[in-house]
Amino acid sequence: MSKSLLSLAVAAFVLGGCSLIPDYQQPEAPVAGQYPQGPAYSPSQAPAQAAAEQGWKQFFHDPALQQLIKVALENNRDLRVAALNIDAFAAQYRISRADLFPAVSANGTGSRQRLPANASQTGEAGITSSYSATVGVNAYELDLFGRVRSLNEEALQKYFATEEGRRSTQLSLVASVANAYLTWQADKELLKVTQDTLAAFEESYKLTARSNEVGVASALDLAQSRTSVENARAQLARYTRQVAQDENSLVLLLGTGVPANLPTAKPLNDDLLAEVPAGLPSDLLQRRPDILQAEYNLKAANANIGAARAAFFPSISLTANAGTLSPDLSGLFKGGSGTWLFQPQINLPIFNAGALSASLDYSKIQKDIGVANYEKSIQTAFQEVADGLAARGTYTDQVQAQRNLVSANQDYYRLAERRYRIGVDSNLTFLDAQRQLFNSEQNLITDRLAQLISQVNLYKALGGGWNEQTAKNEPLKEEAPKMKYF
Repeated sequence: MSKSLLSLAVAAFVLGGCSLIPDYQQPEAPVAGQYPQGPAYSPSQAPAQAAAEQGWKQFFHDPALQQLIKVALENNRDLRVAALNIDAFAAQYRISRADLFPAVSANGTGSRQRLPANASQTGEAGITSSYSATVGVNAYELDLFGRVRSLNEEALQKYFATEEGRRSTQLSLVASVANAYLTWQADKELLKVTQDTLAAFEESYKLTARSNEVGVASALDLAQSRTSVENARAQLARYTRQVAQDENSLVLLLGTGVPANLPTAKPLNDDLLAEVPAGLPSDLLQRRPDILQAEYNLKAANANIGAARAAFFPSISLTANAGTLSPDLSGLFKGGSGTWLFQPQINLPIFNAGALSASLDYSKIQKDIGVANYEKSIQTAFQEVADGLAARGTYTDQVQAQRNLVSANQDYYRLAERRYRIGVDSNLTFLDAQRQLFNSEQNLITDRLAQLISQVNLYKALGGGWNEQTAKNEPLKEEAPKMKYF
């Protein structure tokens, strides 16, 4: 008996190497080999380090933002759910992996039964006893055609995909916190500009009112001056609301309140972000978590085809146990009480109304869907990086031009104010200078915010934001979750 079991075990492991999973071929990237070139794009440079290897602490220079990102990584609920999903898929992989090995269990039973005389073979009432103790394997499937191994490979690839999903969630969180923080700071600066402008408008209104009282300024001048004051008050209420809502949005991303000991924020005009190299589109395939996630899901669908193919072939399962059986508990382990059971079972599909063929077709369609999703993720990444490069190549000139416009409007305002006070120009020219200066200052803050957000989005699009510190140039490793035995 032992030789037969050993032979079957050896055959199972030998035949278990058979796999019907199709050879995986990575689809070609459906994008150009280089990013777009043209007037909107700055000249490309050879990257000294990929953006994905640049830690977010090195990319973000504002210490307040660095602290907020750290708080968010510790408390954000979306990131916590993503981490729990990894644990869940790791458990599913271990369940699938366990099916490759026999499940050995021990069982002990005992029974005592009284039979009446009319039910007894001897015609007399009596009590019968039975005790047994066995160790065995229940319904272990010999993986002759790799069905179980295919399902195990599918679970493993889904585990890898979930890990990349967590990385993608973390990248999005880092970028979202940065954008929310920058928006918060921009609205604070807009609020400060509006407060200063409102004070200037109110002073101008008082001056116009006194001039109107003595007959120098007309009622029209006074009405025009008042419209500027009321417009500034409306803007003040707007930015006051936006600052409060920006903080609420930031708190949601953090998963907790804004720390009380937050360092002083740097102005938007400071050097807040580091430069990130774009590299080549092929780098995205190795660094972007969402692309890697799509490819792992594609590999999982490819493995599922192997399981669907194996379902067409016979499956063999074994049930075997050995132990001891005795009518008396005292004689349970005495000589001559041994017992064993060997029960193989074979299942051969004959007719299933096309269910197996439909299952195989379904698995192939799922793979085709996986290919399309993988290619779409590459195209999306390419477009996001190209947009980011176009923004980087143009926002520098736009922001500088806007700074020059603010400087010009400041000169215009000073000259118009002086000429109005000495009576050379009318109030209309002075009000126009005030409005243009106010609008240009607002636009400068808005343009600078858009420039910073575009840089953050480019950093994210290139796969950056995963590491806290700048990482060494090492290949990514794939490790399956370790088995746990209890």
